[in-house]
Amino acid sequence: MKKSSRRSKLRPTSSMVKQAVFNMLGDIEGKLFIDLFAGSGQMGFMAMERGAKVIFVEKNRKLAQLIKEKGGNAKVSDAIKFLESFESSPDIIFADPPYDYQNYKKLIEVALKKLSKGGIFILEHRKNQNFEAEKVKTYGDTALSIWRKEDDECGLSGDL
Repeated sequence: MKKSSRRSKLRPTSSMVKQAVFNMLGDIEGKLFIDLFAGSGQMGFMAMERGAKVIFVEKNRKLAQLIKEKGGNAKVSDAIKFLESFESSPDIIFADPPYDYQNYKKLIEVALKKLSKGGIFILEHRKNQNFEAEKVKTYGDTALSIWRKEDDECGLSGDL
């Protein structure tokens, strides 16, 4: 099991959570997947293995460079600024901000606006936080809040 050091502040997504996310998403071949707060890029690389087109967004230049060296399309940017300037509508946005992140409300708002119709936004966070998602799944200390964009309104549909 990987440990995250205090110095790196990386908090890798657990195997159980990764498996849950990709089981929930099903077939993502050909889908546009954005991995926000990518860190080591493990979620995005798993999406690539499943045939998705992936954009990794990581503010830390060294981590973004490591993603590029592994073959990922990494953008060095703040997640919200990236989404606000991104001109396409992704099918899936996965965000795993640091647990002390201060802009959850804005992140959720911008991600839901940016998604394509039927798109899915998954936010990984501490289980004691509530973002009023219509679907929340808990795995130990971690929770996934999940939204599906139906039309211009944001809400959950289907069997996520």
